[in-house]
Amino acid sequence: MSSFGFASFPDPSLLSQVLSVTTFHRFGALVGILAVVASGLVARGVEPAVLPARPEEIEFQSLDFKVPEAKQFRRTLADGTVVYVAPSHEFPLVKISITFKGGASLDPADVPGLVATTARMVREGGTVASKPAEFDEALDFLATEMGVGSNDAFTTAGLNCLSSNLDESLGLFVDMLRKPGFDEARLETSKGRLLEALKQRNDDASSILSREWKRLLWGTDHFESREPTAASVAEMTTDRLRAVHARIFHPGNMIVSVTGDFDEREMLAKLEKAFAGWKKGPAVPDPVAPTAELAPGLYHVPKDIPQGKVVMGMRSIERDDPDAIPLLLLNDILGGSGFTSRIMQQVRSNEGLAYSAASAVAPKVDYPGQFQARFESKNATVALATKIILDLIEGVRTEPVTYEELETAKLAAIETFPRQFESKPAMLRVFVNDEWTKRDPQFWQSYRDKVSAVTREDLLRVAQKHLDPAKLAILVVGDWDEIATGDLGKRAAMADFFGGEVTHLPLRDPLTLEVLPEAAKPEETPVEKKPVVAPPKASEKASEKAIEKAPAGKPVPAAKK
Repeated sequence: MSSFGFASFPDPSLLSQVLSVTTFHRFGALVGILAVVASGLVARGVEPAVLPARPEEIEFQSLDFKVPEAKQFRRTLADGTVVYVAPSHEFPLVKISITFKGGASLDPADVPGLVATTARMVREGGTVASKPAEFDEALDFLATEMGVGSNDAFTTAGLNCLSSNLDESLGLFVDMLRKPGFDEARLETSKGRLLEALKQRNDDASSILSREWKRLLWGTDHFESREPTAASVAEMTTDRLRAVHARIFHPGNMIVSVTGDFDEREMLAKLEKAFAGWKKGPAVPDPVAPTAELAPGLYHVPKDIPQGKVVMGMRSIERDDPDAIPLLLLNDILGGSGFTSRIMQQVRSNEGLAYSAASAVAPKVDYPGQFQARFESKNATVALATKIILDLIEGVRTEPVTYEELETAKLAAIETFPRQFESKPAMLRVFVNDEWTKRDPQFWQSYRDKVSAVTREDLLRVAQKHLDPAKLAILVVGDWDEIATGDLGKRAAMADFFGGEVTHLPLRDPLTLEVLPEAAKPEETPVEKKPVVAPPKASEKASEKAIEKAPAGKPVPAAKK
């Protein structure tokens, strides 16, 4: 077999000839088709369009996209359940999604992952009336798909079926949600899979980076940073699953959306009938904000790998902050737009230090989210890539972005905006999320105008306000001995940051998340101190105060209350 994967063409040159001939024939056929079409247009007195000499000379009509309003699709059942409906008859399919409020934020402190396991077992554990295998066979016979999953704040159940068997599929769907079986054997299988996944947590440095970063950012006592352990998995009993189910899965805590091939009036009647007798309870509370604060500084977790993995960041803004749109545009320029961003251009294209480097702003609804930049680079150039990114952050704080950068970011935001509503299921997801999170109903109608109104001065202002280097933390996973000394050209070393002070965080046991015995007393790495260059310039004094709280070689709490 050749490198192209064709067993019948062992000679790549012969393959190339065949492909060339095939391509030539296809091209000839295309020219013939175009000639016929053109002659037909001329025969009807229609002049064929003339293409410009160059692609950039092509003129496009302006996109006239009218933002749909949620109220056009919102309905209410007799029991008060909100339903969003958007019929479409292109295919004989129906999709029903039910979004329940509550996710990992409801996990007990001693059993993280309980809500996610409950959601999974609602689907996998059968029903009170049907064993798991029987239930699965019934869905297969109907060619019906069902799924249940959760995230931090919500649990979502989905049904995808043929419109011809909607009644039977809907009956099975609601029975699964109302009366899950939580089969013991299936639960033990699910817990076994989870335990196997936990054993592998330290195999990938990216998993370590993500885990320790969340502990630094949110504090160890917040649900965002808690992860399952072998002990917590053992506590996932059917009784605890049923308690979670009773709290989340009921009409008082859900919003329904329906798209596909159906009559609206008939669909609402079907839902009324399906939900009849389903006891309604109170909606669950909003997620609780973290009480810990991110302690600025340089942190390291040991891992014997040839490339260091790095994340640097800080707490950021809430979703509805007036600065959200300018800050998102600024991040697009800084590191959020791929190859056109400053970070990617400098770290990858110009310096060749990393395959991928980027930044992101992730606002939260109920409390401030985060800003972060990430990359991975060979050990010797971790310090140099870190310095470059810090310099770029300082750059957007001290000088306005260019007019071209701003216009490119604004056009990207405006022209990709309709994707939010590119399909009816996507559109209804937006409306359901907005209702649960109480977003201003006029937000989407005014979004493009707000983007257009952003100025270079706005970006400079939000950079100075929300990208404070004195509040940055830098977390590195890798071989510190090779990383600390920096590149051969002596352009940067880890001693350049935070006065050379580093907090070595221990590697944790993958099953218990307790400190591994060999990492209980991490050795202090002597680092030659150099003048502070990050956090830069005006932030040096604030950085020095942070350094005093994190002396080198002495483990400190990941976050302080």
